[in-house]
Amino acid sequence: MATAQLPYEKGQKAGEPQRDTATAGLVAPRPPARKARSRTYALTVRALGPLALLALWWAAAATGVLTPDVLASPADVVRATGELWGNGQLPDALSTSLTRSGIGLLIGLVVGLTLGVVTGFTRLGDELLDSSLQTLRTIPFLALVPLFMVWFGINEIAKILLIAVATTFPMYVSTAGGVRNTDRKLIEAMRSFGVGRIGIVREVVLPGALPSLLAGLRLSMTLSVIALIAAEEINATAGIGYLMSQAQSYARTDILAVCILVYGLLGLTADGIVRLLERVLMPWRTAGPGAGAGR
Repeated sequence: MATAQLPYEKGQKAGEPQRDTATAGLVAPRPPARKARSRTYALTVRALGPLALLALWWAAAATGVLTPDVLASPADVVRATGELWGNGQLPDALSTSLTRSGIGLLIGLVVGLTLGVVTGFTRLGDELLDSSLQTLRTIPFLALVPLFMVWFGINEIAKILLIAVATTFPMYVSTAGGVRNTDRKLIEAMRSFGVGRIGIVREVVLPGALPSLLAGLRLSMTLSVIALIAAEEINATAGIGYLMSQAQSYARTDILAVCILVYGLLGLTADGIVRLLERVLMPWRTAGPGAGAGR
């Protein structure tokens, strides 16, 4: 029995297989092509913004729009940097400030990490500590400056503890959130194999919370620089803040600009360290959803 043959579609030759009418006219999807960019190109693009600001600063100083009593020119700042470095003031101040910031940051990270694991991993710790810590977190650390001066005087302890308090709570919040989001099935599986709590925290909880830990580390390192500026206003006799107070007394805007740039470079360096840790510890992670789009 002969079967009825469908009429040929437009543009289809005799003998060719019949095309599916449901897919006729559809275009095959093509994934977006992603062009690889060299690291040199990426660094050049990142440097465009700072270079533009530097050019604007230089032009304003050269044309007289920006007078030296308001802000020194880039050339004067470079000369002031050489002067401070040559007489040893800048290296000594930088060493003192880095020591203060580093010790305070280390204390804050250890305390925040410990409290975050305790409150995020145990129900008793959450019920006992979280509400109190959340209340303390809402207090601006700058409000503690007068109280710390009364308690500890104007010595190094007050400055270091102020930095420690400022860096504790970002690390605590990030750690507690990351620990709470750990897959409970993995924890139960480890418990069924007889692994203790310390082993579970070391092998499952902390690796699972690593993205949150690095986010807390980034916030804490940034706040350590901000708290350092506030701490060095407590009658400091050494450090970058001391250089700023001396420059303010003599209206040396060039030295003030040097100190401000040093603080900015410290914050930029801290952010770069965390980015490097992210690449080393989490090489599979991209910058975010759709990070490759449009590149």
